Amino acid sequence: MAAQMMSNPPPRPLAPITLAPGVCIQTPVILAPMSGVTDLPFRRLARAEGTGLVVSEMIASAAMIRENCQSLKMAEVEGFGAPSSVQLAGCEPSVMADAARLVVDRGAAIVDINFGCPVKKVAVGQSAGSALMRDEVRAAAILEAVVRAVPVPVTLKMRMGWDHNSLNAPRLARIAQECGIRLVTIHGRTRQQLYTGTANWAFIAEVKAAVDIPVIANGDILTVDDAAEARRLSGADGVMIGRGCYGRPWFPRQVAAFLNEGLRLPDPTLAEQHEILLRHYRAILSHHGVNTGVRMARKHIAWYSRGLPGSAEFRAQVNRVDTPEEAEALMEGFYRPLIERGVEACRDAFREAA
Repeated sequence: MAAQMMSNPPPRPLAPITLAPGVCIQTPVILAPMSGVTDLPFRRLARAEGTGLVVSEMIASAAMIRENCQSLKMAEVEGFGAPSSVQLAGCEPSVMADAARLVVDRGAAIVDINFGCPVKKVAVGQSAGSALMRDEVRAAAILEAVVRAVPVPVTLKMRMGWDHNSLNAPRLARIAQECGIRLVTIHGRTRQQLYTGTANWAFIAEVKAAVDIPVIANGDILTVDDAAEARRLSGADGVMIGRGCYGRPWFPRQVAAFLNEGLRLPDPTLAEQHEILLRHYRAILSHHGVNTGVRMARKHIAWYSRGLPGSAEFRAQVNRVDTPEEAEALMEGFYRPLIERGVEACRDAFREAA
């Protein structure tokens, strides 16, 4: 299917963002850090499919400096081109600084600091993530410590505030800029909202007006039209996409084409999607090992197949098998008849499921 031009004038094109000499985000359509999702195989695939920047899963700084095996695996950055970004979370400035040094030594070109994670274990149990938006003094100490510790650009991801009575993201963004942070990403929700309600892209404009550094809009970007509207309302320099990439590692490329040229690129054909899924599946097994990989891949298989005829039964079958051979046979048996019948993936399936 040929790319379609939008009927209205295209949105303001994306401009490259240079964070430091030699560290440039050529196309600021960014894959969000997502625990259990943006492992190395997914990040490599997203980059290969046209994503401008990928960020690692959130890594606990204390675990990183203990050189915890799982944390070291999460911080790997090889195999998808520069620049590479690793996200750290924690509440102690010195520990965050040490963790930042370690991930830079392991190849990270950008260190991202998490002030946005809303989950209870992190924000309440560890006083990290979005809890730091309630303690601007400690937040500033962490930002300063990490910026001083490493020779690479440091970025920040946060929310609008802890709740709607404390929407302090503009003020904290100014503090971050003064500490040497080079870019800030805003998820348009408060901590107390968790992932409910809708993202407030218009609020992000207040952050954009408060600082001179680049601002990235995040939250609820599920279609190319969402991306354009998020930029229109926020004035942001780019967008970060999270669950909109579930089962669609090609989606950031479509967003970039729409924002830059007004083009609506078609989804890959079902045959191409099957090939991408197989490549992703095998990479997961290679990276995590067969026993862990088979289980971890199940959610990805479910996302890829969403909206296709018979997908519910297919997912149930995949969740019951424990070997790669069985899983790949099920994938072939599911996709091949649909491809031969000329079935196309349902364009609205993602938004309906989300």
